[in-house]
Parts: sequence; C-alpha cells; structure tokens
Amino acid sequence: MSGTSLDGVDAVVIDFKDHQCQVLHTANLAYPDSIRSELLALHAASHNELERTALIANRLSILYADCVKQLLSNAALSASQIKAIGCHGQTIRHRPELGFTLQIVNPALLAELTGIDVVADFRSRDIAAGGQGAPLVPAFHQATFGSADKNRVVINIGGIANLTSISASGHVIGFDSGPGNMLMDAWAEEHLGKRYDHDGNWAASGQVIAALLARLLAHPYFKQTPPKSTGRDLFSSAWLADYLTPDYAPADVQRTLLELSAQSISMALTDFCGEVDEIYLCGGGALNSALVARLQQLQSPVKIQLSDTLGIRVQWVEAAAFGWLAKQCISRQTANLPAVTGAKGTRILGAIYAS
Repeated sequence: MSGTSLDGVDAVVIDFKDHQCQVLHTANLAYPDSIRSELLALHAASHNELERTALIANRLSILYADCVKQLLSNAALSASQIKAIGCHGQTIRHRPELGFTLQIVNPALLAELTGIDVVADFRSRDIAAGGQGAPLVPAFHQATFGSADKNRVVINIGGIANLTSISASGHVIGFDSGPGNMLMDAWAEEHLGKRYDHDGNWAASGQVIAALLARLLAHPYFKQTPPKSTGRDLFSSAWLADYLTPDYAPADVQRTLLELSAQSISMALTDFCGEVDEIYLCGGGALNSALVARLQQLQSPVKIQLSDTLGIRVQWVEAAAFGWLAKQCISRQTANLPAVTGAKGTRILGAIYAS
C-alpha cells in the first residue's frame, strides 16, 4: 500500500488460514524525494504528463518489487510461497463524478520482477458499476474487526480520513470524512522542512484561528451525505491557500488544520454513524498524539483505542486490506459494499497479472 500521504510503501505478509487475517511480517520503504516530488506534480495537469506517468509507474513498480524482496527476506520466505501480491498503486487522480480514478503502477512489471501473481486496479470496477470506487477498506474492516455485540467505528487517518461504522447487526457505513494528515503534512513541509509534524508538537504550540476554521468547515463536502469519497483533487494545498492571509502565524495555521481534521471526523461520526460503542484508529494519524487527544475530547465518553487492540498494528491495516482484496479477487469473491460506494451491486474487484 502507498497512500495519499506519499510517504512510502507498506507491505505485509498475511496468512488467511481458518478465515482469520494474521499479519506475519512487515516491511516499509520510504519514497525517494525524486519519486515523491514527481507524484505530487502529477496530481495536476502538467506538460508531457502521459509519458511522465508511464515512467513513474515503472519506477514505482521497481520500488514495490524492492519492498517485496525486503519483506520476503524479513520473513525467510520464497516467492513461490506467496499466493499473490495485492497492489493498490499510487492514486494521482480520483474523479468518480467523471467516471474514473487513476492509481499508477505497472503490475505486469511488478509480476515480472517478483515472480509472483499481482492483483491491481481494484477501484475501477466499482466505478464502472456507478460507485465511488472508494473507500474499499470497509469490507475488510467488517470481515476483520466486526463485533456481534458492539457498534464499532474504525477510523483510518491517512492523508485523507475514512470511517467505517459497523453495527452489531452487521450494517456497514463507510466514507471519506475529509482531510486527515494531508494538509498538516504539506504545511509542516513548507514551514519546517519536515514531512510531518511529529506527534503534533508544532500544532500544539499554536492556537486555533476560529474564523479560518469556520470557513474551512463550511465546505459543502463535510455535510454531503454518503456515499462520498475525496482526495487531493479537492483538499489540496491550493484549496487551503485560498483561505489564508499573510498575518496568520504558521503554527496557528497548523493547529487549525489539526482542528479541521479532528472536527470533521467528529462531525462525520455524529452526523452519519449512529450509536457508537467503540472507536478504533489506524493509519499514520493514529500516531499523532495531539490529534488523538483532541479526537478523544470530542468523542468523550466513548474511549478511543488503536487497531493494535484488535490484532493489527495501526500502520499495517491498509496494506492488510489490499492483501484481503487480492484474496477476494483470486477466489472470485465480491469485495465492494454498494451501501458504502454507491455501486449498483456487488462486484469482483481487481485485475490479475499472472507471473
């Protein structure tokens, strides 16, 4: 998995024996600056973008293959012991309202380099059926984290935050709530020269700019009824820049962006998720203690816990989800939830590239 935060590649080895999802081994490779900067540039229309997209897809696939090789070495496994690689690719455009989404990768090259079957292109089949193509992880959350006696919400805070509400009766709601880490990371990089605000310490040193927060939260996306999904196409640095004035202190803007993430997640829980007994966090934002503390204040008395409690550590949940999606594809089992994505029905997701 390589997500909206553009920080690198997460990989896991998963055993699905006895219908359980057990993460056996993990690996991570950070994006080189040259790959990250080119991916950021390709999020907007630019010169010669078709060729540049194809070239960066090849570079990404080589990096994915390196991560797989590192993972196999960590696990003391051979390629022949792996059934398949589920590879999400890197999203550079997500426009379901126009009928497309684009996750770049060269899965044929990845299969060639690793000698393992690759399953990729998970989102486009759902979009073809009239859905958003996202979020796709709620089906995995239901299968892995559902409870027969508790109403649980799983919140993945990556670049974008997405929520999965799983009732004790099995009803599932899932959608993107809005920005997670993405705007905070971009602001920290611009002003601190760091890819993220460690533990939210910089944000904690600032004050919320109430007028700015009110204007940001007034965006109609936050009140839009699910199904809905979003990404850099909407909540970009350019979007934020339209609301800023030169007199805002950078630390205060960072604190306001943290508040935007926390409040938009909390609003989504209140507006769309019904009764909630337990909340579990995953994704990189779950490691931002200032953000987690603010969410806990907003959601008290419901206790917020980490997905580690349910058996998968916060940083590996999304990679595990795409392993599960690959398993579903290979076994010709459906994997989307129409109530979540808005598709006309359940569909088998993904395309298989044989090694």
